[in-house]
Amino acid sequence: MARRSLGGNFARLWTAGTISNLGDGVILGALPLLARSLSRSPTTVALVTAAGSLPWLLFSLISGVIADRTDRRRAMAVVDAFRFAAMGLLGFALIADLESIPLLVIVSFSLGIGETVFDNASQAILPSVVTEDQLETANSRLEGSQIVANQFVGPPLGAWLFTAAIAAPFLIDAASFAAAAALALTLRGSFRPERTAAPTPTVRSDIREGLRWLFAHRLLRSLAIALGVMNLLGMAAMTMLVLYAKDVLHLTNVEFGLLLTAEAAGAVLGASVAPRLARRVGNGTAMTLAIALAGASMLVPGLWSQPTAVAASLALGGFGGLVWNVLTVSLRQQLVPDELLGRVNSAYRLLGWGTMPVGAIAGGLIADAYGLRAPFLVSGTMALLLAVWVSNRATNRSIARARRRAAAAASDRAASGASDDRRSEPNS
Repeated sequence: MARRSLGGNFARLWTAGTISNLGDGVILGALPLLARSLSRSPTTVALVTAAGSLPWLLFSLISGVIADRTDRRRAMAVVDAFRFAAMGLLGFALIADLESIPLLVIVSFSLGIGETVFDNASQAILPSVVTEDQLETANSRLEGSQIVANQFVGPPLGAWLFTAAIAAPFLIDAASFAAAAALALTLRGSFRPERTAAPTPTVRSDIREGLRWLFAHRLLRSLAIALGVMNLLGMAAMTMLVLYAKDVLHLTNVEFGLLLTAEAAGAVLGASVAPRLARRVGNGTAMTLAIALAGASMLVPGLWSQPTAVAASLALGGFGGLVWNVLTVSLRQQLVPDELLGRVNSAYRLLGWGTMPVGAIAGGLIADAYGLRAPFLVSGTMALLLAVWVSNRATNRSIARARRRAAAAASDRAASGASDDRRSEPNS
């Protein structure tokens, strides 16, 4: 991963992301265990997870406007400072024995609000940090380090820390946010998007412009819808994983943390091979394969409650998920004009991530009614059907055509001064 230098700014961005994701990985192992220690109801545990993803439905569009109107570096730093305060509050509440499900819901929701702004800004800033031909490599490295920190190292460490001292993982996550905020401020240069015309006068008109661009672009609209369905199905299954691991597989806290690293192992491999896989079989074929693998992986826990088999299925799902992430994020960064990237990203994630709280609650209700295996069986079957739909909507030819049109549009904007009318309509 170090064979090709991507510059000092990328190194700073990568370091900040790695530190922050290590803290998040610690929470990934500790927060489900904390929720289960307070309640064993599938619906109640699902509520905590749903609270963290609900901001993608409520605030995603506003966060896109923030990313396109402000210095993206400063937006990332401010948001991480806010998340430092929220997670620190939870850590001290645990020290004082004041933990409760309502508190977990509030903190999870607050962290989710920050995530909508941070993720939109960090994705939108990358094309200003590396060149266009480096995007897939840069995204692959970011995703790879995120998985190593977030899912390889963090979860078992978080589960061990939770067992040793209940507040420790949450205070460590707070410290990681503080460090990431400081590092974000060291990025050199200005990262406020340049608009060639006067900014639109209202937030509503800015939001409308981003939505109009995405919904008029057939390829990206289809990928956003596919992501939304996949995230709904994935949340329905994975929200129940902690209960499945404890009550069906009978794993200890530390073993649960180790189980999560299986998904990380597949994800690291997916992040490292995604660019090469796309070059070999084409982006569209690789995306279809990614969803099919993720769907197959969700079926296994429903059919076979054996720890090794479940771990292998998580690795398969992690591989597919990271191939999808690297390729689709890079594609958006290539197709969307920079001055619209934050708003189009936010509209894309409204469709793609706004379904997650619905999926989390649905998983809890299905498990309450039919048992802990049912969410995995339902989600896996529907994901395989989704792969067939994606194969018809995102073909290698349609992606190549969209790239050519985006490159031509960028050349036209550079030659003509980039008029507002040209900038606000996609070319597919």
